[in-house]
Amino acid sequence: MHLLQNVPGIMNLRLLPKCFLTGPDVIFYYFFAATTLTGLHFATTTIMTAVLKWLGYIQGSHLPLQDLVKFVLFANLSIVGMNVSLMWNSVGFYQIAKLCMIPVSCLLEVLFDKIRYSRDTKLSIVVVLIGVAVCTVTDVSVNTRGLIAAMIAVWSTSLQQYYVHFLQRKYSLGSFNLLGHTAPAQAASLLIVGPFLDYWMTNKRVDKFDYNVTAVFFIILSCTIAVGTNLSQFICIGRFTAVSFQVLGHMKTILVLVLGFIFFGKEGLNLHVVLGMILAIVGMIWYGSSSSKPGGKERRSYSMSGDKSQKHGVLSDSGELDEKV
Repeated sequence: MHLLQNVPGIMNLRLLPKCFLTGPDVIFYYFFAATTLTGLHFATTTIMTAVLKWLGYIQGSHLPLQDLVKFVLFANLSIVGMNVSLMWNSVGFYQIAKLCMIPVSCLLEVLFDKIRYSRDTKLSIVVVLIGVAVCTVTDVSVNTRGLIAAMIAVWSTSLQQYYVHFLQRKYSLGSFNLLGHTAPAQAASLLIVGPFLDYWMTNKRVDKFDYNVTAVFFIILSCTIAVGTNLSQFICIGRFTAVSFQVLGHMKTILVLVLGFIFFGKEGLNLHVVLGMILAIVGMIWYGSSSSKPGGKERRSYSMSGDKSQKHGVLSDSGELDEKV
């Protein structure tokens, strides 16, 4: 096992050709404590935001405790759920669960933000889902506990990503500001719970791991990369939406597969995998084009006062027909 396999957002390494995971020229440092490692990721992110705030690049802001607790709950459930889902399910079912996040995110936007999708936007999402499924979903096996873990992972991840966009919009928070509020809380909670949860999942203690120089180097490297990953997620979702982030995020899956085939051999590469990649990329391009067009993805907002004012020939701000997302 590779150290980065259990890093949230980099778990797709299990999709790589077998030679990558077992090749004789690859040195492996398997750090089993995935939840604790994620806590270290957010601790590193906390340090980064603290330094930027000290330098004056991040201005003071406010996030109510109630919203912070909700976000941390969803985010931590997402991290634990994804790791447990990966551990208890086959790679194929794990990928199916990840694909389910897109329709769930769409449902959240429709219910809470009153978003309307055009036919082309809906079809482009379907094309992306089919393409990614064709090139990644192979063996599919599921059990009761794996199904429960997958459901928790799908819903908590979708809610966490929806909340990133919601909180930035509601409180006018930048990506750095929101990270400055959420990263310390996530780091503290995960570092407290992580060692116990990792012991429950692996029957191994974090303090018994062989922290040699090379392993520590890769842990630090993982934490450094995670800072950019966390920030890019907040920037992308804040600028666009959770659905757009999910659709574009599957480009990472395609890149992992392509780089695996380029650098570690073409084992597993066949026609249907190539066609799946092409279909997914076409769907992503189509989604970007259709969702950016007028009517492709819009928020409708009506109010009683707006309706009344329109009757008198006055169009209020809350009575605008369409607001482009």
